[in-house]
Amino acid sequence: MTKIFLVLVLLQTLFNILVVASAGNLNQDFDITWGDGRAQILNNGQLLTLSLDKTSGSGFKSKNQYLFGKIDMQIKLVPGNSAGTVTAYYLSSLGSTHDEIDFEFLGNLSGDPYILHTNVFTQGKGNREQQFYLWFDPTKDFHTYSILWNPQSIIFSVDGTPIRQFKNLESKGIPFPKNQAMSIYSSLWNADDWATRGGLVKADWSKAPFTASYRNFNAQACTWSSGSSHCSSSSSSSSPSWLSQSLDATGQERIKWVQKNYMIYNYCRDTKRFPQGFPAECSLA
Repeated sequence: MTKIFLVLVLLQTLFNILVVASAGNLNQDFDITWGDGRAQILNNGQLLTLSLDKTSGSGFKSKNQYLFGKIDMQIKLVPGNSAGTVTAYYLSSLGSTHDEIDFEFLGNLSGDPYILHTNVFTQGKGNREQQFYLWFDPTKDFHTYSILWNPQSIIFSVDGTPIRQFKNLESKGIPFPKNQAMSIYSSLWNADDWATRGGLVKADWSKAPFTASYRNFNAQACTWSSGSSHCSSSSSSSSPSWLSQSLDATGQERIKWVQKNYMIYNYCRDTKRFPQGFPAECSLA
């Protein structure tokens, strides 16, 4: 069974690399927000790069805010010795009770795997970390990292393979992000005090600048402006399909496969961290 799912995952990965999603000009979708020239939009808006050196990292932010959507970005991570670096790609609202949906890529020594760190914040509360190894080298080519966020759930996917689901369990008293519009952010920054082996391995600045690359951004989403939202769809239907999309049987099997073979940390299993009992969603999900 594991071999069958590995083949399916590799085929989906190949499909995502070969088939480019309909994507606009990155100049139209994003603003460089910091880095003093270390972030660049190149190739007539088809490529965006973030760089980090000992002085500073860099980052960008979406021009739009979104309230639900299916959002894809192809990313190629920092190659070689990336220890101490973090490439963050996430959705977030503002304020002390903000909502947030996180991908963070924790760098490592050459030949050692990246750690994909995920988290979900609701009303300012996070602490819902799950971490994974990837089944490929994310520095060799671009791969698609996706967030499907609708009123039913949040699904994190890599090259079309779901790796994590956070369900709407408001009926059980657990907050779910649904009222705050979020912008897309990404940054490449120095976190060598904690990112690699708890901070034991520091960044090797002789290898700087470190660079991560982005392309083929695609958002089928509800954009938020002046207190109202406008939803986009790949079809002419009045209600976009992604707005009610959920994991089918194949998706459920794939997420089980990923979590069995590649998950390395799950807050819902950390008894030392939660000696008084796990958060409520752990038993309900």
